[in-house]
Amino acid sequence: MLASIQAATAPWRTILQQSWPILVSSWAGIIFAVLDTAMVGHTDAIDLQAMALGASIYITVFVGLMGVIHALIPIVAQHFGARELSQAGHAWGQGVWLALALSVVGGASLLLPDIWLSLSGNIEPAVRERVAGYLIALALALPSALLFRTIYATATAISQTRGVMLINLGSVAFKLLFNVWFIFGGLGIPAMGAVGAGVATLVVNWMMLLAGWLMVRRHPAFLALQPRISRPRWTNQKELLRLGLPMGGSYLIEVCAFSFMALLVARDGLYASGAQQILANLMALCYMLPMSLSLSTASLTAQAVGAHQMAQARQTGLHGIALVMTGALLTNLVLVFAQQPIVAMYTNEAQVAIIALTLLQIAPWFHFWDAMHCVSAYILRAYKIAIVPLILQIIALTGLGLIGGWWLGFGPGAGMLAPAVDWFMPGAPIGAATMWIMAMVGLALTSILLFAWYAHVLHRQGLLRG
Repeated sequence: MLASIQAATAPWRTILQQSWPILVSSWAGIIFAVLDTAMVGHTDAIDLQAMALGASIYITVFVGLMGVIHALIPIVAQHFGARELSQAGHAWGQGVWLALALSVVGGASLLLPDIWLSLSGNIEPAVRERVAGYLIALALALPSALLFRTIYATATAISQTRGVMLINLGSVAFKLLFNVWFIFGGLGIPAMGAVGAGVATLVVNWMMLLAGWLMVRRHPAFLALQPRISRPRWTNQKELLRLGLPMGGSYLIEVCAFSFMALLVARDGLYASGAQQILANLMALCYMLPMSLSLSTASLTAQAVGAHQMAQARQTGLHGIALVMTGALLTNLVLVFAQQPIVAMYTNEAQVAIIALTLLQIAPWFHFWDAMHCVSAYILRAYKIAIVPLILQIIALTGLGLIGGWWLGFGPGAGMLAPAVDWFMPGAPIGAATMWIMAMVGLALTSILLFAWYAHVLHRQGLLRG
């Protein structure tokens, strides 16, 4: 009896053991954005809007490209589960070449701010200038960020996440130090505001890459993979792109709701834009818990698939779903009862705080469906299923959530959701509130469709029962 109970609870323990370093790493990463928003928020409204717009643009580019790099997780995990350690090390090296190529494409797009800002209507020249400076710094930071992601993905795939956690934790201290220096000025450096936040990220990202490279060259778990950067091979690149492009597309669709909302809400003015940034940043912070649990679940599921232990893969996936749902409900308790202290941490601008409190009313609803969407997508990727989730996300998130939100919030149907806004988010700006409501509806529909497809996968394997 005891043995059967331990066997039943083993996936819970294993997922939690692997996910907490991922969670700490993710929180450390998102703290970069929290520090930027909180510290720039104490300069002036122009810098806050510039940082909000610039961060939205960068996140759109980075997350989409990061999704392509994260194809390494199921690929390396399946090799690892099959005990093909040398193949796992070779896959990492091929991922390095892909990261370098993607950084060129992504960096070039960040140097064209006017194309992105055209979605925001009339932007003050001072804001535009600071957005451009912020993005130049982040374009230079992008190669190091994507290269570090190859190390992060490999560490996650082989269940060795503590080293990456320590690097991310250390980076927070340096980010705080450089933020104070570059944003507010000192020691001969002039105050740079939003641009200074970008420069601080540039410096810290390259420091993180150096630390990650040392870990790859010295950590026994990485050395066992025989990590090497051989010449790029089309066969390996094709495998990465076949899985990575739809994964990157899925990541891009997920983040576009935040990015394009920020660009569109800028039409409502400086204060609404700042409030939008607070809610988006908070939702990103909350997302780290389901993402860490989902990443851990996906890597362990992929290892089981690689070892041809399909029943274990199913059990791990279902336990991961239960853990993510539990975490989302606990997070929502904080979102319901601590809204005013949360907003006070972000800004001392009274008008921004008032609008932010009205927008935060939808946070618990949005976060629950965001979490469900996250775990369902990651589990499917563990089986190297990426195209079907992308199609479902295009229909639900882009078609219904993003385009529908624009149509009903700022387009021909503006104001049609006013009754729903009054119920979900009384007092909130109609345009911004409509975008968030439709994004939530899109997430809910996507989650339902992805879970249905996962059930189809299990049924096809004869594992839907038992």
